[in-house]
Amino acid sequence: FLLEYKLFEPAFYATDVPDWGTAYAHCVKLGPKAQVVVDTGHHAPGTNIEFIVAFLLREGKLGGFDFNSRFYADDDLMVGAADPFQLFRIMYEVVRGGGLEAAAGVAFMLDQCHNIEPKIPGQIRSVMNVQEATAKALLVDRDALAAAQSEGDVLGANGVFMDAYNTDVRPLLAELREEQGLAPDPMAAYAKSGYFQKIAAERVGGQQAGWGA
Repeated sequence: FLLEYKLFEPAFYATDVPDWGTAYAHCVKLGPKAQVVVDTGHHAPGTNIEFIVAFLLREGKLGGFDFNSRFYADDDLMVGAADPFQLFRIMYEVVRGGGLEAAAGVAFMLDQCHNIEPKIPGQIRSVMNVQEATAKALLVDRDALAAAQSEGDVLGANGVFMDAYNTDVRPLLAELREEQGLAPDPMAAYAKSGYFQKIAAERVGGQQAGWGA
């Protein structure tokens, strides 16, 4: 059972589970099969989402993510579009807390609304952003970081963190995709496939998807 929370709803109805603490409390009461879903757009500005992720992982209560980005409210933009460094910090806590291990059972999902950019390339870009943030998180020298932290060396710890974040992992990911029999550049492969032109031609005269308004 996965329980999602939301600080507020930019519409005309109430939100019953307003924050991660409430969701966590409900899940504790519900039992070991109940876990919290972290939607990265469901927080007040400046919220330390990576702390929430670290806490829920430590308590065995992180069930999954709804990845997106926000500028003003729950914009549901492409993950990493607004603050890629935040996504990196979140993924570092996932790595550090064992969230990538199969036994953790964390579900990584996209919850996005592509109103301007084409939907399929937008999803592809989102997946690539998560892959890049994860690869950078895996590059953090955790021993060096722990040593700097234990010595109270804030600048040294920041340097370790920034070295990983500033590493260009795109060539490594392209090589990994090729090893898996995939195109090294997913965006270019999609554009070359002609799939968008194909479905656009097939849907001429159809009903545009929308909110029903």
